[in-house]
Amino acid sequence: MKILDVPQSGSLAGQTASRNRFGQYRRTRSIPVNPGTTFQALARARMATNAAAWRALTAEQRAAWHVLGGNISRTDSLGQTYTLTGSQAYSSINGNNLAAGNAVVGDAPALTEPGLVTLGAIICTVAAHSVAYTVTPLPAGERLFIFASPMRSAGRSYEGDLRLILVTAAAAASPANIAAGYTARYGALVIGQRVFYSVARFALGFLGTPAAATSLVTA
Repeated sequence: MKILDVPQSGSLAGQTASRNRFGQYRRTRSIPVNPGTTFQALARARMATNAAAWRALTAEQRAAWHVLGGNISRTDSLGQTYTLTGSQAYSSINGNNLAAGNAVVGDAPALTEPGLVTLGAIICTVAAHSVAYTVTPLPAGERLFIFASPMRSAGRSYEGDLRLILVTAAAAASPANIAAGYTARYGALVIGQRVFYSVARFALGFLGTPAAATSLVTA
């Protein structure tokens, strides 16, 4: 139900408030899905690992992470800008490090902004699935994080559910073959369906500004 009200996000009793491109709305609260997949278990294990490691840091280390978090800006679902706590900064950066196969860092790194990635041709067929990009190869130590959506209707123009499909090797050259990762997550591609992508460069635990694209599955 579309409404005119102050900006709200979250659930209260049986109602959930949110917004989309048309404005503020309310809907009946739905029960969160808990599929118990291997991907979900891995994400939870990383979060638990980071939470335990955060508690083991020295006071000086945590103070440095608090400073770093105050310099990392994010935007919430209402379009409001906020900064991270030290714990959030630690979990974010080391979550990225774990996903990339890098070592967890205890000392807060210097704030880093990886460069932009430019997407090229996307091959999205029943026989091949790859994403081309520049710069290529990536600079030494850099990787790409490639996120993709489940298959959607061809008429869809927006997607908010994009999940990590592949982290490339360091200094990898274009294109990135995501066929195996996509199939493991979502199943075989179906002709005529649409897939959305978000791709970002990774360096020293930080992700850069993502580039977005979409493609129809062809024969």
